[in-house]
Amino acid sequence: MTIDPTDLTAHLVPATMARAHRALVAKAIAELTHERLLEPTRDEPSADGWRLDLGAATYAFTATRHPLEHWVVEPDSLVRTVAGRPATVDAQDFVIDCNDRLGIPDHLLAVYLEEVAATLASAAWKLSHHRLSSADLVHADHQTIEAAMTEGHPGFIACNGRIGFGVDDHARFAPEAGADVRLHWLGVRRDEALLSLSAGRTEEEHYLAELGPDVLVDFEKRLRDRGLDPADYLYLPVHPWQWVNRIAVTFAPDVAREALVWLGEVDAPHRAQQSIRTFFPLAHPERSYVKVALAIQNMGFVRGLSPAYMAATPAINDWVAELVAADEELAASGFTVLREHAAIGWTGDAYHRLPVSSPQRKMVAALWRESPVPGLAEGERLATMASLLHRDRDGVPLVAELVAASGLDAEEWVARYLRAYLRPLVHCLLAHDLAFMPHGENLVMVLRDHVPVRMVMKDIGEEVAVLTGRPLPDGVERIRAVVTPDLAALSIHTDVFDGFLRHLGAILARAGLLADDRFWALVRECVAGHAADHPELARAAATYDLLRPEFAHSCLNRLQLRNTLQMVDLSDQAESLIFAGTLRNPAAAG
Repeated sequence: MTIDPTDLTAHLVPATMARAHRALVAKAIAELTHERLLEPTRDEPSADGWRLDLGAATYAFTATRHPLEHWVVEPDSLVRTVAGRPATVDAQDFVIDCNDRLGIPDHLLAVYLEEVAATLASAAWKLSHHRLSSADLVHADHQTIEAAMTEGHPGFIACNGRIGFGVDDHARFAPEAGADVRLHWLGVRRDEALLSLSAGRTEEEHYLAELGPDVLVDFEKRLRDRGLDPADYLYLPVHPWQWVNRIAVTFAPDVAREALVWLGEVDAPHRAQQSIRTFFPLAHPERSYVKVALAIQNMGFVRGLSPAYMAATPAINDWVAELVAADEELAASGFTVLREHAAIGWTGDAYHRLPVSSPQRKMVAALWRESPVPGLAEGERLATMASLLHRDRDGVPLVAELVAASGLDAEEWVARYLRAYLRPLVHCLLAHDLAFMPHGENLVMVLRDHVPVRMVMKDIGEEVAVLTGRPLPDGVERIRAVVTPDLAALSIHTDVFDGFLRHLGAILARAGLLADDRFWALVRECVAGHAADHPELARAAATYDLLRPEFAHSCLNRLQLRNTLQMVDLSDQAESLIFAGTLRNPAAAG
């Protein structure tokens, strides 16, 4: 397809970019103040007026404050001066203005500024192309909602970096573009690869279910036409960008020796999800999501997939799924997980023969994750939980439109939502010492009459952890991460309270739907209600003490600012955390 170059950059105009700059600087001031890297001071006479002095630069603005030291800065109120003279509000200049507070290493500052620039480009594209209002999205389908999201991660500032994508790649592959993508497929030598499968799933059943018989016949013919034996190969999906930009270049010797054989693209449209390297099968929604390696730099990582790490993924998912399904509380709440039931990684390259790891080892791999569609009942529909933090181009929150459409008052709507979201996570921690990474993009809501009735958890293999020494099967031992009870409780305090609910509570308060104190009282009632229903877990409830007066303040942006290329060690994430004192727990009693 030929794309007019002028169309690709139509969003890069002064007025649109100025709006993107203001929104990102407002977010940066809010989140960096939340992480105690910045300290705005009162700017009289306005009660909501604030001032931030950063050397020669000064920022004046209005803002409201909410529990958990959450700030909401009004983008249109921002006024920047440099040496007393009016200056443009510019997100990259903001980083430079305050980098003595941020401490980004000199050799990584340009990388971070590039991620900020790419985030601005993405924001400008959305401002130019997205037309659906929050009222429209109330009735939209799963994939329409997925493509309509504007914010990215609510906490990270540089959250849409995607360094490596060209502007044409953005139009073809970014989630917000909502474009159909046809994955490419490789034949990879069986003796240099590993296909891991869930219990009871065979290789033949797997490929037949995910590709269909006609495609399999075509793949075998293509291999035979080259004089190759199909029995010597496994099939591996790859991102179109990855094939062109990395595999055909970085692994050129392996392509030449036919260890990697390009089999073409399969004519089955997929749609990129918010996580950008995961694809939903539009034409066959009963088939699996496909997650592929994508060697772009985005939000603190190169987005690869490790063959060695993924070898145990299906077994881990089987164990978690069986545990969840067998638990009466979780079954009653409808809480389920989407199993990653197959994973494949190729390791025949020179990079795997080196004694040290590298991003190149994570460039030829993929996994398959169950679809939530077959589990839907009549009258149910799906939406990413990230959509609860979505505001349209006019600032109208989607959650407000959902509450209105439901016919419930906001308090009842939120109570039902917390029962579907928070209560199962609390139960997993207290009953099983089990923690997920339950941010908005990692959960799929099942809605009935515009109310969340149950939650579906995904991204199990990379994110799940057992936080104590309780017995585990040998194949699942990798997910053990023994920490103190205080750190274990952060799976709720940081990942749920601070990572998601503080944003949602502020949106509801600013929409006039639910005051901050009442929102957090509902959170407290949800946790306490679980405890009342499960006296057998009283010891665990006391150990983790989720309603304690305060908890450690774990900071996300500090991680990315410390190392924009790899913000945490995935093999020991707890040791990578950065804390900034404690936060008062708004769900605490009294």
